[in-house]
Amino acid sequence: MDKIRAIFTIFHMVITVTIAIIVMYLFKSSIHKVRVLWAKMQLKLLGIRLEVKGSESKEADMLLINHQSILDIVVLESLSYRNLAWVAKKEIGDIPWFGQILKVPNMIMVERESKSSLVKLIKDVKNRLDDGRKIAIFPEGTRTDGKKIRKFKAGSKIIAQKYNLTVQPVVIVGSIDVWDSKRFIQKSGVVKVIFLDPIKADKSTSWYEDCEEKMRKTLEEELKN
Repeated sequence: MDKIRAIFTIFHMVITVTIAIIVMYLFKSSIHKVRVLWAKMQLKLLGIRLEVKGSESKEADMLLINHQSILDIVVLESLSYRNLAWVAKKEIGDIPWFGQILKVPNMIMVERESKSSLVKLIKDVKNRLDDGRKIAIFPEGTRTDGKKIRKFKAGSKIIAQKYNLTVQPVVIVGSIDVWDSKRFIQKSGVVKVIFLDPIKADKSTSWYEDCEEKMRKTLEEELKN
């Protein structure tokens, strides 16, 4: 049954992403609203209920989010009051037509393991911040099994300290249990989103390591409960 639902999910994602891209092209002044509506519709169609603890900080310039499912992006898009600028893999943007889901809303695309890409990333982040957007990034650099948080990559730390950003850690629990593209499983359920206290990216402190540890402990505690 879960695999049948996964097939349905892929089918309706293809259709709704196509519609969203077209609508964003037509109404470029409302791109953020289109994305929010699209995300909320996905949650309803997938039978997913959100349980939110804490709240998004109005002072934060960057969200650090643990990553376990493509659903993580949908969840944050449905919740954030700000126009998020996601940092995503360039390979996604290179997908014919569907890569427009990153290009039309001017997301940030990076080429992994490329030094020149880091320079471009730093410039792109500044550009989006100047536009009043909030940066959303997965510091682990890849998806996990949802049971642990991997060692953070250096990119997020470099960006945050470069621009002296206020960073807010966000822990997502259970998204992989309701939508796991690797195991081809989709089912209804609850996804918990925990907004932790924001912190200033001060290079004289261990703020980045503290964020990683706080997020790891939070996830472990939630899984125990």
